[in-house]
Amino acid sequence: MPTPLRIDFVSDIACPWCAVGLNALERALAELQGEVVAEIHFQPFELNPQLGPEGEDADTHLAKKYGLAPAQLERNRAVLRERGAEVGFTFNRRERVVNTFDAHRLLHWAAGEGRQRDLKHALLRAYFTDGEDVSRAEVLLRVVQAVGLDAARAQAILASDEFAEAVRAQEAYFQTRGIQAVPAVIVNQRHLIQGGQPVEVFAQALRQIAAEQPAVALH
Repeated sequence: MPTPLRIDFVSDIACPWCAVGLNALERALAELQGEVVAEIHFQPFELNPQLGPEGEDADTHLAKKYGLAPAQLERNRAVLRERGAEVGFTFNRRERVVNTFDAHRLLHWAAGEGRQRDLKHALLRAYFTDGEDVSRAEVLLRVVQAVGLDAARAQAILASDEFAEAVRAQEAYFQTRGIQAVPAVIVNQRHLIQGGQPVEVFAQALRQIAAEQPAVALH
């Protein structure tokens, strides 16, 4: 009988390695079908909580934050495109880095609607593949509707502070547990797999955890 695993996937919409990591994790779980059954909970993390609604030019932001020269930026993008292609994710040019807090509020809501995973994938594609500004309400509402969620309900959330306190509490919780970089994959609330690892690394780690750890109730 498959071993049940709880996986907390701590990540940001604006994190390219989170897109790589999520797709690699899901491919690893597909390989382990029959051995493990996992329930993924997407947890919020903001790489750039200080950004205003206008965002910032992507090249300027990355050069300033990481001290990268233009040639280094292009090399990093080439690596990301290659790693993304390996797991079925397409990276195109993004012009701006934006604030993702509202996207996280919608993801929190979508968990209760049973559509969190669908919305997470759709937001990552909107930002990294389609180059859309996922801080803008009209973009968020279009993505919400595309995955079958209620756009009117989402609009009401965006027009208020609903779920803001819950998202900040979750962010603070994982930061107090030492999560300072994403993606962070926490299995059974005990085991950390850090970074956008290859499929085989996720598969090996999950198989080992399933074999060594007692099963936990999924909730």
